[in-house]
Amino acid sequence: MLVWIPMVVATWFAVGALMAVPFMLFAVGGAVEGAKGSSVPFRLMMLPAAALLWPVVVRLWIASHTGVRHA
Repeated sequence: MLVWIPMVVATWFAVGALMAVPFMLFAVGGAVEGAKGSSVPFRLMMLPAAALLWPVVVRLWIASHTGVRHA
């Protein structure tokens, strides 16, 4: 009956992993002011949070390229 829940959770984390890894490698310094020049261990620690909160990560990434910041 609730077989679809694990599939939704797995899909959420798969999309999150696909977004979080390139974000942490290339864009976190430009999108998050406090992360400029951050170390590799810090970025690895933040990777699970970025994967979980991938819609926020995508919004930050887009905002860093367009220059539009939302409160």
